Amino acid sequence: MQVVTTAGHGGHGKSALVRALTGREPGEAGAWTRLPSGRRVAFVDAPGGERSVPAMLAGAAPVPAALLAVAADEGWMPQTGEHLDALGALGVGAGVLAVTKSDLADARLALRQVRDRLAGTALRGVEAVAVSTVTGAGMDGLAAALDRLTGRLPVPDPAAPVRLWADHAFTAGRQTVVTGTLTAGTVAVGDELLLMPAGDRVRVRTIGCAGEPCDSVGGVSRVVLTLRDAGRVDPGMALVTPGAWTHTTCIDVRTRFGEASGRLARQMTLHLGSAAVPVRLRPLGPDTARLTLNTRLALHLGDTGVLRDPARRSIAGVSVLDVRPPTLVRRGAGAARARELASWPDRPDGTIVLRRHGVLRRSELSLMGCAPPPDAVALNGEWVADPAHWSSLFDRLAEEASRHAAGSPHAPGIPLETVRLRLGLPARQLVTALVRPPLRVDAGRVYGPAPQPAPDPRPAAPTAIAATPPPPWTAAVERLRAGLADAPFVPPSAERLDELGLTGDLLTAAERAGAILRVPDDAGDIILPPGADHDALRVLNGLPQPFTPGQAANALSTDRRVAVALLRHLDRLGHTERRPSGR
Repeated sequence: MQVVTTAGHGGHGKSALVRALTGREPGEAGAWTRLPSGRRVAFVDAPGGERSVPAMLAGAAPVPAALLAVAADEGWMPQTGEHLDALGALGVGAGVLAVTKSDLADARLALRQVRDRLAGTALRGVEAVAVSTVTGAGMDGLAAALDRLTGRLPVPDPAAPVRLWADHAFTAGRQTVVTGTLTAGTVAVGDELLLMPAGDRVRVRTIGCAGEPCDSVGGVSRVVLTLRDAGRVDPGMALVTPGAWTHTTCIDVRTRFGEASGRLARQMTLHLGSAAVPVRLRPLGPDTARLTLNTRLALHLGDTGVLRDPARRSIAGVSVLDVRPPTLVRRGAGAARARELASWPDRPDGTIVLRRHGVLRRSELSLMGCAPPPDAVALNGEWVADPAHWSSLFDRLAEEASRHAAGSPHAPGIPLETVRLRLGLPARQLVTALVRPPLRVDAGRVYGPAPQPAPDPRPAAPTAIAATPPPPWTAAVERLRAGLADAPFVPPSAERLDELGLTGDLLTAAERAGAILRVPDDAGDIILPPGADHDALRVLNGLPQPFTPGQAANALSTDRRVAVALLRHLDRLGHTERRPSGR
């Protein structure tokens, strides 16, 4: 079965078309008919009144094609245009045009007018049929056109996860009846689904499709499900496969239709499936934005919806780019995020997602609707990593091991948990997977290359050996450390660094050798003694948790700028966590 939504101005005969095609009244489950080829098609009859757009969006959102009705005696009308904009924003690009009431006026004039309006839209060039539900003229041709349309529509994956948006629902006693369009996947009697947004588990007791009971049904179909003890179910809720979707209240999107993101209202309504969710919009780039939803939705990357501003009656189509977007707290983070999203397609795949996150569980990719990329590094069966990220982590681990061994020659191994925190890895087992020669793991610690054998104590023949000169930054760094001995978290000024000669390549060389700690900051990098970040962590651990940046500055005896830079640095290492309250 395929499902088609009607669209068009109120009074232009959409419901009459459905009655004439199916012999049934357009009902909550959608009337259906068998086409000449034997294929079946069901109809979602969208209202066409002046305030019909939200209801039309709820019915059309899960549907792949439209039957656009325009009356021959009235032609193009305002609601026709609104419905066409809604279909464009939803990405519906397949349909049939029915010029209705051809017994009242010459259909050729209206057809010419509609063709002009459809030019430049996704529905340009759709097959058109002039019909009259009064005389029956053209109805056979319309059925044949719908048959050709449904034959071109893609067949969804029967094994895909289920997400059934409820467009009608009622409860009688302990039984709840839910009607909606199943776009993909298969639902069977006895299946357990999650009722979103609450996430309560419910069980399917009966299934109805095309007016008949059935044991299972696949998409695309109009279905009626009976649930037991589901409680109250409202239109806009969704029944989804457990463990197959990301439940989120924050998403990054691309606007595909309508105005640039910066011109959109900051408070809008997101129509996705049959849900209508108030959202707060933060523009990122010209065609990207962050949406904060007032309720949880079950989403995959690439999901499409419509943003609507009821006050201005304007709409914009959106594609979901990220269902687990990063926090944007640093200055310039929004612009950097816009640059990142600019290169992403409307439906990001596993390669892009893994490149951003670095390391993920396979199940996390599945929740986002992605498969692991072919070149992903497989780790312990459960995890996968981006190859470039995994290689850079090994380089960082080797540097950490060497630095630790140089600073603690009597205890050269780094504890696995310390490595995990410094590298920002989500599980300790990933540290073990990362280690390879010349690194090694022994007794829960990571060690660098084995030490060289001790020199032969026997006197060697006298030779002229030139002493290895110390690095050129040694004296400058020693003076720097001496100046910071009493105030390790008060960095030297640029003038002081210049006076010491610790600038440019010399400063970079000292940093690479681990002789100093450079902490990035928008106002200029902060230079501190090596290990100052871990010394700061010990101080911060003694504060009541959580704490503010001001409290951190007081505890470290430094200014707020340095404290915030250190906190960001520790956050990147996984040692601290920024709360929404700013603590």
